[in-house]
Amino acid sequence: MTPLRAGLVGLGAMGRNHARVLSALDGVELAGVVDPAGRPETAPYGVPLVGSLDELLALGIDYAVVACPTALHEEVGLRLAEAGAAALIEKPLADSVAAAERLTTAFESRGLVAGVGHIERYNPALQSLRARLEAGELGEVFQVVTRRQGPFPHRIADVGVVKDLATHDIDLTAWVTGQEYVSISAHTVARSGRPHEDMVAAVGRLADDSMVSHLVNWLSPLKERTTVVTGERGCCVADTLTADLTFYANGEIGTQWEALRTFVGVSQGDMIRYAIPKPEPLLTEHERFRDAVRAGTGAAGGVSGAPAAGIVSLREGLRTVQVSVAVLESAKLGGTVSLQDGEVLGVG
Repeated sequence: MTPLRAGLVGLGAMGRNHARVLSALDGVELAGVVDPAGRPETAPYGVPLVGSLDELLALGIDYAVVACPTALHEEVGLRLAEAGAAALIEKPLADSVAAAERLTTAFESRGLVAGVGHIERYNPALQSLRARLEAGELGEVFQVVTRRQGPFPHRIADVGVVKDLATHDIDLTAWVTGQEYVSISAHTVARSGRPHEDMVAAVGRLADDSMVSHLVNWLSPLKERTTVVTGERGCCVADTLTADLTFYANGEIGTQWEALRTFVGVSQGDMIRYAIPKPEPLLTEHERFRDAVRAGTGAAGGVSGAPAAGIVSLREGLRTVQVSVAVLESAKLGGTVSLQDGEVLGVG
C-alpha cells in the first residue's frame, strides 16, 4: 500500500513531538514541515523544511498536522480545506467560536477528514474509564471532578489556562460521560503578570443532571492530572500522568438496625487498581487519524461517540470551544451561563 504523505505545520514543543511520531508511523511518510513562526533553521529527522504553507501543499500531501499557535489555526485550516487536504488540528480547535464554526463548515462541506488533537481521549486510563462507564459498572453517574495543575509552560503565549488546559477537561468530561454541558459557573484569576488568566475554578451541570467540577491552573509546582467519576456503585480515579485507573467500591451492606434502615449512604469497600495496557496516547491518536484518512471518515461526529475510526471530530472540538468561551463569560460577568447545543443562552 502506498504510504500517505503527511505535512506538519508548526515546530514548537508539541510540533516536535508530532514530528517524532510521524517520522516513524507505519504507512505514513512525513513529507515536509513548515513553521509559521519561522523559528527553526532545520527540521528534525531529515525532513524538508519549507518556507510556506503553499510550498508544503505543493509536496503533494494527503493530510497535515496543525501544531502552530492557536491564533493561526483558522488561517491554516481553511487553506488546507481549500486545497482538499485532510487535517489533524491541535486543541483547541480555534481561539473563538466563530473561527471554530468556519473551520468545521469548511471541512464538512467538502467531505474532508478532519480531527482535533484532544490527546487525553487516547490516554489508556480514560479509554478504560469510558468503557467501564458505558458498561454501567458505576451505575448512575453523580459527579465528575477534574484537577489539572502545574507550572506555567512558557511556550504558551496566545491563550490562557482555560483554552489551553481546561479544554482537555471539558472535552474528556463530555466524552467519558456521553453528556453535553447545560450550564457552567466559573471564577478566574491572573496572578503571573500575563494578559490571560492562569487559574480557573468551574462548576457545571451536564444534560443527565450530573455535576462537574474543574480546577485548573498554571500556578502550582505540583503537577497533577486527575479525573474522579463518582456513581452509585463507587468511584473511579484516573491519573493521566501515570495512566493508572483505580476503582473504589461502595461497600454499603444491608442492616437489621431499624433506626438506620431509612438511611441510604455509602461505606468503604474494595479497592482495585486495574492492570491496563499503556500505549503512548500521541501514537494512538496518529494511528487512528491515519486510519480515518485511509477510510475517508468525515469530519462530523457527536459528543456521545467519535467517528468510526475514533478521531475527535471538528464538531466535538467546536462544542469544547463553545463551553470554554462560556467559562470565560461566566468569570467575566459573575454568573452561571446556560448553554444549549454548546451555545450560550444567558447568564443568571
